[in-house]
Amino acid sequence: MVRNTGRPGYLQIADDLRAQIQGGSLAPGTPLPSTAQLADRYDASLSVVKMAVGILRNEGLVIGQQGKGVFVRDADEERPAGDEQADLAELRATVRDLSVRLAKVEEQLATSTSRRPGRSSR
Repeated sequence: MVRNTGRPGYLQIADDLRAQIQGGSLAPGTPLPSTAQLADRYDASLSVVKMAVGILRNEGLVIGQQGKGVFVRDADEERPAGDEQADLAELRATVRDLSVRLAKVEEQLATSTSRRPGRSSR
């Protein structure tokens, strides 16, 4: 579960998954739970989980296989060429998702601020 420690949730999730990989409870070749399952487990949004998995990809700890899932990478295995493009595409999609969510939050804040008691709407 993500805690209110001041440390972003995606970093907490990445730290926990990294510890599981390094500790051996997630062995090489083992699939990570789905994004939805991880979101439920950590009580976090899908975009936060995707960012955490993206960090592990960038670190070379996991590798995605299109249509199959994300798997713990064998430390001795070479990183396939072109994997950076997939990582970049995933990060761009995550940024787009976060931008949409941020716009909605800002809209809600603007609406709730304009409705505060004691404010005149002229």
